Amino acid sequence: MQSTAKNPQEYLDSLPDDRKEAIGKLRNSILEKLPKGFEESMNYGMLCYNVPFSIYPNGYHCNPEMPLPFLSLASQKNFIALYHMGIYADPELLNWFVAEYPKHSKQKLDMGKSCIRFKKMDQIPYELIAELLGKITPEKWIEMYESAFSK
Repeated sequence: MQSTAKNPQEYLDSLPDDRKEAIGKLRNSILEKLPKGFEESMNYGMLCYNVPFSIYPNGYHCNPEMPLPFLSLASQKNFIALYHMGIYADPELLNWFVAEYPKHSKQKLDMGKSCIRFKKMDQIPYELIAELLGKITPEKWIEMYESAFSK
């Protein structure tokens, strides 16, 4: 379900009622807890939080015209997805998140390499997500990215 929204507010306004509250609450956590330096935008049809060109002029190696992505939030067909590249790049952070998740949710953790899927809107562990958001600064992400993903 890729959105054609041009900005975050248009994206939120386009969501079905059952998703607006959860996405809005997650977005507010992101805007509050994500370390300074990341920038909100619409990319790939979802809310994205990137390292802007002013901090990392090289951009994303897959498409240097795009800023370096870090986090995305999307309403998919059957779930809400939070894509956190730090979990993908840092095994220690992944292990921490997997160990903490059962302490914050009764639902089984449903995730891929960087994607955390929430199928039940009333079971989203907002406090855990807020804690996760503060763990990587833009500078740390650049360091991790360059050591793991750059050519």
